[in-house]
Amino acid sequence: MARFALQAVDETFFDTAPTVFVGTVDIAKPAPEVWSELVADGALGFCRSLRGARWTSPRPFGVGTTRTMPASYGLLIVHEVYFRWEEGQRHSFYAVRTNLPMFRRLAEDYLVEAVGPTSCRFTWTIATDPYPATRLLSSVNQRIVEGIFEDMRRHWTSP
Repeated sequence: MARFALQAVDETFFDTAPTVFVGTVDIAKPAPEVWSELVADGALGFCRSLRGARWTSPRPFGVGTTRTMPASYGLLIVHEVYFRWEEGQRHSFYAVRTNLPMFRRLAEDYLVEAVGPTSCRFTWTIATDPYPATRLLSSVNQRIVEGIFEDMRRHWTSP
């Protein structure tokens, strides 16, 4: 059960959060193909520490869309609401509640930019504001996020 409420944020949080992680990968696929994968059922299932997104809103998606993501190898369940949705290019969410009291605020931004007709760049930004007690786990969280970005790069750059 996800009983710990988090604070809402907007796009400025990506510039002001105490901790911000940014992963970028150039992908030899057209931007629409990458976008489709990011909004598919089970999105991000290629990341070892994630268990694939479960959309909890009907399609078509937009601002207000919700999803649930099992993270940290299924130990953390994050319920999310999207506050920005630019179809085919960008979407951003903040966490509304989790099952563990780790963060006051948590948000992610996914940006897909066409580089050419058959290639694009994906930038994944994760911004957090952990509770003081959980800041002791910051090195663990950093390793988990680095693993997520490593999985992302491997997924989209492997032949």
